[in-house]
Amino acid sequence: MLGFDIQAQLKKEQMSSKVILEKKQFDITIDRLCIELIEKHGIFKNSAIIGLQPRGTYLSRRIYSRIKQLIGEAEIPYGELDIAFYRDDFRRGNEQILPSSMNINFTVADKNIVLVDDVLYTGRTIRSALDALTDFGRPAKVELLVLVDRKFSRHLPIQPDYTGLAVDTRANDKVHVEWKEKNKQDVIHIVTQN
Repeated sequence: MLGFDIQAQLKKEQMSSKVILEKKQFDITIDRLCIELIEKHGIFKNSAIIGLQPRGTYLSRRIYSRIKQLIGEAEIPYGELDIAFYRDDFRRGNEQILPSSMNINFTVADKNIVLVDDVLYTGRTIRSALDALTDFGRPAKVELLVLVDRKFSRHLPIQPDYTGLAVDTRANDKVHVEWKEKNKQDVIHIVTQN
């Protein structure tokens, strides 16, 4: 069932929605992503997790917390990166840009960085994140983890290293991720204009 605000928007814009992932599968998917990260990075001795503001932080916080539960209370560098002023479209609109907070209190130089975002679509957000990340230093390696990969929609040659769910969508479809921290439920659905 969709959240109240989403239902009103769908009705207003004559759209329909199809749920592609709900609570139980949502949790299983996040656990699987955490296990993949632990297999690759061990106890994160030289690795860090960075969530992309604003929507990637919901996923990155959960992944960070779950990995800490799985490997014990090891110190895992964690940060959140705002890319508002690195976007290639930030000067196009008339709306004032309000950046989110940045929270990276460690050096990224020579670390293996895992960038985390909710949905990968054109790749432009990730390109912006790479630009922003280099202002903090030169990582040894950068990997990308996404909850949803909208395949066949790239504008740039960017692919995820870790994918929760890969979906085929049309250009006018939207993938909407709801988080219990914000929307009171964990659900992913594809919104289609009728």
